[in-house]
Amino acid sequence: MNILVLNCGSSSLKFQLIDSETENVLAKGICERIGIDGKISYTPYNGEKETVFKDMPTHTEAIQFVLDALMNEKTGVIKSLSEVGAVGHRVVHGGEKFTSSAIINEEVKAAIEDCNDLAPLHNPANLIGINACEELMPGVPMVAVFDTAFHQTMPAKAYMYGLPYEYYEKYKLRRYGFHGTSHSYVSKRAAEILGRPYDELKTIVCHLGNGASLSAVKYGKCIDTSMGLTPLEGLIMGTRCGDIDPSIIEFIANKENMDIAQVMNVLNKESGVYGLSKKLSSDFRDLWKAEEEGNRYAAIALETFCYNVSKYIGSYVAAMDGVDDIVFTAGVGENDFRVREGIYNNIEYLGIKLDKEANMKRGEEVMISTPDSRVKLLVIPTNEELAIARETLALIS
Repeated sequence: MNILVLNCGSSSLKFQLIDSETENVLAKGICERIGIDGKISYTPYNGEKETVFKDMPTHTEAIQFVLDALMNEKTGVIKSLSEVGAVGHRVVHGGEKFTSSAIINEEVKAAIEDCNDLAPLHNPANLIGINACEELMPGVPMVAVFDTAFHQTMPAKAYMYGLPYEYYEKYKLRRYGFHGTSHSYVSKRAAEILGRPYDELKTIVCHLGNGASLSAVKYGKCIDTSMGLTPLEGLIMGTRCGDIDPSIIEFIANKENMDIAQVMNVLNKESGVYGLSKKLSSDFRDLWKAEEEGNRYAAIALETFCYNVSKYIGSYVAAMDGVDDIVFTAGVGENDFRVREGIYNNIEYLGIKLDKEANMKRGEEVMISTPDSRVKLLVIPTNEELAIARETLALIS
């Protein structure tokens, strides 16, 4: 069965068509600038990438262009829509309603809409994509795969904030966590590589990209994660501040004569390693180059990031009463050997021994600890699209 995986943003749409039997990607691409002018990039299996500019007033037109590309006589990979057996939609926020993926119906769509306040930039766009697919592909089963679902196994002691309980009762203010499909896929893949039962391992997943989060996965269940009510909490990230004293918000507002929206913009888009480096860059490659040239702000940003990740690792070792393996994934985690080594230098006390030659590899599955290391270190490229396809197949089979 071929499964179409869609990830709708407010003005973009990423897609992959996956053969669920072989798990091969038959085609992939992205529609950008939806509602502005429109551009679709499309790459068929073993084919050349092509980019076409098309007017895309809404996501409905964008999805139609995706379907047209998949069925194109020259570069398409299917002959008709009957070859698409299901659609898997990435949905950012499922609140407390969804502890796992769900087959989409009117009740599920209403519940997703109820979470719009928790993810105002993402959930409405996800719903637009779902509705557009229903219009263009009537009768094709569709599944919602939630970023938050994997973290719903957290106990209350991990997800509750120290706020008046009435705010939880009225508004469901609590830690939810994100990147769930990535944390799920990577932690399960680590168990396969180690040849150990998933439900017997204590794993820490370090999803390190422009957005970054950690999770503690104990015996196959997430018991804690670093992102919170929104993706702003937790680690220092590319442009997000991560954990701060809440009073800083009022302090900046008063000193800089800003309103709450302006301060939140600073915390989300002008902070993190970008802000620490005096707005040099949020790209770690730029920061390492500047650090080599003697830029002390770049050095501060990099050192602070590695230290921040290391502290979270230490806290999750305590939360799980030990750790068997630590896994690095996402753009920085998969490709930046210096960040991995910088983190390792702070957690060597766990009995970890780094294989420096293996750690130099980029973007591939590799064990970067030595055979006699007490805790295993791995790099596993994430594959959220495949995880969504697997979840979709499991539900409709």
